[in-house]
Amino acid sequence: MKAGCQALLFGLLSLLPLSAKADVPTVAAASDLQFALTEAAERFRQETGRGLRLNFGSSGNFRRQISQGAPFELYLSADEAYVLALHEEGRTEDAGVVYAIGRLAWLQRADHDDLPAADDPLGGVRQAIAAHAAGVGRPRLALANPEHAPYGVAARQVLEHAGLWAQSADLRVLGENVSQAAQFALSADARGGLVAYSLVLAPTLAERGEHVLIPESWHEPLVQRMVLVDGAGETARAFYAWLQEAEARELLAQYGFLLPGEADMDTETRP
Repeated sequence: MKAGCQALLFGLLSLLPLSAKADVPTVAAASDLQFALTEAAERFRQETGRGLRLNFGSSGNFRRQISQGAPFELYLSADEAYVLALHEEGRTEDAGVVYAIGRLAWLQRADHDDLPAADDPLGGVRQAIAAHAAGVGRPRLALANPEHAPYGVAARQVLEHAGLWAQSADLRVLGENVSQAAQFALSADARGGLVAYSLVLAPTLAERGEHVLIPESWHEPLVQRMVLVDGAGETARAFYAWLQEAEARELLAQYGFLLPGEADMDTETRP
């Protein structure tokens, strides 16, 4: 009898980890959130005891995967158009909310010692083009793939604005997402790259590189929207709500994001 009770108790206890793990949602998040959202998820875990699986990648690829039924419960896009398209398809609970406005920056290795001036943030691009034309190497220019990465679209718009898109064709190297583009920008053969401001502020990149902001008027606004995917569970809903609270907003601001309703603020004065 005692052995039977022990077996029953052991069986019940063995179910507890499964129950606890049952509601650990998978979150699809734009790569510009790699550092900010990782920190946010850890704070959320400490406060609530709830865990999350964070997947970072290009917003366009996640939009396609969700459309095809991928089991994500929460989607944070760097381009609100992808969220709104999924809503039109009936894949999300509603149209979601705007959680941030992104910024673009020029990033280069700290040991270059020739950071472009704030009033000429594409000076490095022109230098790379001139060097290549003169036969002095092939300095690479990194950006995310404009085919499916919003920050790649913004980078292309910036280069087009300056009349440098066609001239830079032989030098461009495309990252699958903006996080990969940032790694390319800091590689030995790169002059630099156009990447998310939120990434260059992260300590692991800030200690290796230096940056200058790109004027917002040189590209279309990077309006970032998040949404609950149909069938989202309790933890995904709780995190979605938490991301709209003051603590999360302050954290996003620390990583250089403009907040909804504050897009006219000067990010140069931000931490």
